Amino acid sequence: MRSFRLALLTSTCLATSYAYIWPSPMLDELESTLYEILPSAASTISAFIQPCDTFTGIALDDTTGLGTGRSNIADWVRTAYHDMATHNVADGTGGLDASIRFEEEQARAENVGNGFSNTINVLAGFSTRYTSIADTIALGLVFGVEFCGGPRVPFRGGRIDATEPNLPGVPEPEQTLDSHIASFARQGFTQEEMIGLVACGHTFGGVQHAPFHDIVPELNDSDNTASVAHFDTTDVHFDNNIATEYMAGTTKNPLVVGFNATTNSDKRIFGSDGNVTMRSFADSPKLFASRCSELFARMIDTVPKGVQLSEVITPLPVKPGRIEFTLDGDILQFTGDVRFWNLPSNPNRVALLLWSDHLGATHNSTLLPSLISTTDYPQGVATYYTLGAEDFSGISLDAKAGIVNMRFMLDGELQTQQDTEAGVDFAVQDAVVFSTSSCFFENNETARYNMAVRNTAKVKSVYIETEMRDSSSHIGVTETDFFSPDPNAPVNAAYTIWTLNVAGSGFNRYVGAEIDGVKYTVLQLLSLFALPSCTS
Repeated sequence: MRSFRLALLTSTCLATSYAYIWPSPMLDELESTLYEILPSAASTISAFIQPCDTFTGIALDDTTGLGTGRSNIADWVRTAYHDMATHNVADGTGGLDASIRFEEEQARAENVGNGFSNTINVLAGFSTRYTSIADTIALGLVFGVEFCGGPRVPFRGGRIDATEPNLPGVPEPEQTLDSHIASFARQGFTQEEMIGLVACGHTFGGVQHAPFHDIVPELNDSDNTASVAHFDTTDVHFDNNIATEYMAGTTKNPLVVGFNATTNSDKRIFGSDGNVTMRSFADSPKLFASRCSELFARMIDTVPKGVQLSEVITPLPVKPGRIEFTLDGDILQFTGDVRFWNLPSNPNRVALLLWSDHLGATHNSTLLPSLISTTDYPQGVATYYTLGAEDFSGISLDAKAGIVNMRFMLDGELQTQQDTEAGVDFAVQDAVVFSTSSCFFENNETARYNMAVRNTAKVKSVYIETEMRDSSSHIGVTETDFFSPDPNAPVNAAYTIWTLNVAGSGFNRYVGAEIDGVKYTVLQLLSLFALPSCTS
């Protein structure tokens, strides 16, 4: 039954520290999102910014696609800033928490236009129970900047979605320089940082006529149907042209040379230190890129008081994946793979899986190479090995012995986790696993799901978890329908069968368990039609 995923028990509890030690459901998912990007991956965030002039939203003149003058990357960067800009360093309220998704915030004059709804419509679709909408907004900026010519922006995970709109606080073009300085100071940025953050953000996009008719006139350009006056001549590419064109006096930035002096906010901001910052950016593309990386990271890491972000997520050197357990009689079938990051090429490499069991014995099995993939953003090589047989059937374990932890060895050398304090052991839970005795009642489209609970484990409950998106696109999880021990199940020396009849499909339902005081997600319930027919 390899269709039943996530049989490795993954804790849903938040730790007091966000150091990345596998397994960590949230960080495992975010690390994969950041680093397991294949060129052909059409279902990833990056697909919506390749090429960088891609625009999948609806312009205010009801047009979409190429030729509108708009781009997803510009909307995404603007959304990240506007979501963060409600932050107040004095009381810790506001920040990047996806409150921009609420209609009340989008209806404010400070958030005019539909770039925010366009952005949320795309990025919220990548949120999960582990990746918040706020994290996807931050990821949108990270991917957009790097995929469109800019530096890597360090990413931390763990943002929490707001449950209601934040107070207003986004600066507007017609406001005075003093009010802009005060607004950025409230957000946590100095005057110099304000100049940098505006310049970095305005390397993308421009100002659209429809929501800002007092700034931009109709352009009457068939290649720019939304009449967007761009901030620089490379509006979908990260570079320092925003600064070089400004310093050269050739800029067409509508917030510098616009016909309405009142709304020329970039002119006031850029010149507020005598052009010292902008001159340094114009003189050094390298300085501009490094400064933007720092400021963008500061921006997306500005979160409400009480939200604890992870450490900067970097690729794990060793990362197990797709770990699954299935009980079939007295045999515990163990499948999965492991990814090694940036291994040197070696066709003769010997890779081993070593594991310890509940009886105190140790074992080993040769790992089989399965895939090598190269990613460009960031540059890296992921080398995958499969656990067990060439037919992907995995490793057959004696159910009573089971498995406690595993280690990986390459050419005789044990491989450590990224956090060296975690050592070489990768903890594995086999306390609650899927049983092949599960089946499907054809007459009423109901499945009998059997979970095997290890007799020596302290399992308090096994239950169904149901994921549901609310009206604001946030995913919540509820616990319903508890499993109970089946008195009619065959006796097994290692496991007891707990059973529950479930109607309908399981695309948004999982099995959870509370083991030794900690709640885990065990596996996803897929279609009941994948099960064999029940005979009794």
